[in-house]
Amino acid sequence: MQFDTVLVPPRQRAMTEGGFWRHQTVSHFMAQALQNCPDKTAVVAYRSDLPQPTRLSYRALDQKADRIARGLVALGVGRSDVVSWQMPNWWEFIALALACARIGAVANPIMPIFRQRELKFMLDFGESKVFIVPKSYKGFDYEAMLDEMRGDLPFLQYLVVLDGAGANNFEALLLRDDTPALSGPGLGADDVSLLMYTSGTTGEPKGVMHTSNTLFANLHSFIGVYGLTSKDVILGASPMAHLTGFGYLAMIPLILNATTVLQDIWEPRQALDMIQSEAITFSMASSPFVADLCNAAEAGGPVSPQFANFCCAGAPIPPVLIERARRVLGLAVSSAWGMTECGAVTITEPSRTNEKSGSTDGRPVAGIEVKIVDSDGHSLPTGETGKLFVRGSSMFAGYLKRAHLNATDADGWFDTGDLAFLDAEDYVRINGRSKDIIIRGGENIPVMEVENLLYKHPALSTVAIVGYPDARLGERACAFVTVRPGFTFDLDEMRRYLTEQQVTVQYHPERLELMEDLPKTPSGKLQKFKLRETAKAFAKGA
Repeated sequence: MQFDTVLVPPRQRAMTEGGFWRHQTVSHFMAQALQNCPDKTAVVAYRSDLPQPTRLSYRALDQKADRIARGLVALGVGRSDVVSWQMPNWWEFIALALACARIGAVANPIMPIFRQRELKFMLDFGESKVFIVPKSYKGFDYEAMLDEMRGDLPFLQYLVVLDGAGANNFEALLLRDDTPALSGPGLGADDVSLLMYTSGTTGEPKGVMHTSNTLFANLHSFIGVYGLTSKDVILGASPMAHLTGFGYLAMIPLILNATTVLQDIWEPRQALDMIQSEAITFSMASSPFVADLCNAAEAGGPVSPQFANFCCAGAPIPPVLIERARRVLGLAVSSAWGMTECGAVTITEPSRTNEKSGSTDGRPVAGIEVKIVDSDGHSLPTGETGKLFVRGSSMFAGYLKRAHLNATDADGWFDTGDLAFLDAEDYVRINGRSKDIIIRGGENIPVMEVENLLYKHPALSTVAIVGYPDARLGERACAFVTVRPGFTFDLDEMRRYLTEQQVTVQYHPERLELMEDLPKTPSGKLQKFKLRETAKAFAKGA
């Protein structure tokens, strides 16, 4: 496939001279490991359906990746072909990424939760040549699903099934002994290495293209913020088919020649046991993971003093959770903000988590610039909310087949679609999406401020406020919440509490909806567009 990487050439010289693009692929770091620490443990993979984890040294992982790469070539996969897989956090996921790099193919991991509708679009749009799935995961038969879809996937030549029983099983097709050694060139640093679909907070998935340079520039900056080294052991519990998992939990350990410990199904008590037994030092995920770990520790789970830092991204972290993690787990929880298009752009340094993580989303990492502008494009002063624009080393190469949607101007500034402000130290605070603005009777409602206050109510675990149309006021506000077990919450209590918190009555949501769970992307981001669709019914019924 031809990739329109129009956002790469304008940055090549500046990013290279600045030292942000090092022109290295993951194969470079594997070669380092084979030279310096071949017998060191690279991956420890816990599978919920197996009694013991799989442990692979760098030497063993290299051998697996080489066989898979040769197997892909035998299936006709070449440079710039898209290889898709719908894989849990198993060792095969990492081996597939390494294999693709060795033959210049494009890795396209897809979240295991997606079904026919999403897969039909992704596999067809990306012209995927090979698709690898587990036979079964969480009780779902992926092979049966794909068999039903094969007629709707004209580009798909091979379906490979891990743990399958037929001729298309992973072992027979991708771990063969009779394939010739690799001879062609591997991935180049400016070749598209990763195709990842946006997680859908707006409802329209787009294929984000990254090169090794754009992705690794951010990973190196991230490593610098946390001071991560080869001695670190990193917990990979967030799905690796999302950029958080792929970049920070799978690729960073390889860059460092460190160790990653994978958990395929999130179970917080097991995670605490793994953290202790595997001497895990760091992880990254959305805030529900931290809350679950705190709950498990308070229920008697072990607390490891080595587990020191956690990067929390995907949504603002309730300040009460930051303090709770410090008190219960001895864990410094850093706030971060990013997108599939640009990786983790802003991070709060671990040394300043207590004072900054609850009120900001961090400062821009090395190689990245941000600016806050009004509707006319003029820069705004400290403390004023406006549109957040980003540019720099880790910006993506463009959207697959949709360059007209790249949202990047001639100077390289990318419109994130988020609203934000800067504090006096240039820490960024995300203040909602541009579509999150609720204007009631000409008055802008500070959505995130009200949400953060409601998060402090002891009865509530999740909060999201969205607008819905109103004939007289333009919009009204609805709060969707989930309630903790053993608690009750109603509209009167919400009004009483917000009044007690000295929130002006004009900012109180008019409606309250109690839900068992709020719709989220696989990475834990709230899908407010779905809540807006639900809220529209209120206007019709008014």
